[in-house]
Amino acid sequence: MQEKKFTDGLIVKRAENAPEFVIANLSIKVDEFTKWLTDNQSNGWVNISLMMGKSGKPYGCLDTWKPKEEAPQPSIVEEIIDEDPF
Repeated sequence: MQEKKFTDGLIVKRAENAPEFVIANLSIKVDEFTKWLTDNQSNGWVNISLMMGKSGKPYGCLDTWKPKEEAPQPSIVEEIIDEDPF
């Protein structure tokens, strides 16, 4: 399992008395969060997962999930060329 990379400069809070439709409040320290975003971007994007700790406190961490790369499938033209006609 990969170690979690917590967000720098991003604080996630959930008030106990908040209405049900309020998921969380985010506080962003611009200098820290901007650097963290720049350091962790991939193709101009950063994916963040909002999680709930065992303590019951929410937090943000870098979502590093990437789809598995599949081997390219040969096209019909490649298959025909590879066949020995004789």
